[in-house]
Amino acid sequence: MFYKDERLALFIDGSNLYAAAKALGFDIDYKLLRQEFMRRGKMLRAFYYTALLENDEYSPIRPLVDWLHYNGFTMVTKPAKEYTDSMGRRKVKGNMDIELTVDAMELAPRVDHIVLFSGDGDFRPLVASLQRQGVRVSVVSTIRSQPPMISDELRRQADNFIELEELRDVIGRPPREVPTERNVAVAAGK
Repeated sequence: MFYKDERLALFIDGSNLYAAAKALGFDIDYKLLRQEFMRRGKMLRAFYYTALLENDEYSPIRPLVDWLHYNGFTMVTKPAKEYTDSMGRRKVKGNMDIELTVDAMELAPRVDHIVLFSGDGDFRPLVASLQRQGVRVSVVSTIRSQPPMISDELRRQADNFIELEELRDVIGRPPREVPTERNVAVAAGK
């Protein structure tokens, strides 16, 4: 439930929202997402959190980060850490939970409603704290993927759970097709 006169802020856990949308088979159109929530209330801020691989010459997420930055989103990034696990596999670590939590706590006195785009159960204590401060919290994720992308504890704690699948027609677009040799040949008429 949203009220037109309430002050609203969006907190988007970028990697979590990406994984949830991918599990449901669509991409997020962030321009439409921002418009949808501006329609629902007086949006003060839309934060987007992601870790970036800085040592790569080209990061596939860089164009999105730049676009969001120029189109009304407050970008919060940090360098991702690369390491090799015990099995010799290359892993990337870039958790943004603390940054998101600190920003939400700082903004809480100035908003009526926070929309958290994440299913990460680590955010349950944050949601409880925000609620104790009088802030309503809606959580956007999905239970329709296998496995569900939202922790049961977070879903129970939230004032409102918004199923991402139900926003598909409002904020979604078909996934971008990755160019393959066959696709390029078909497009070229070969």
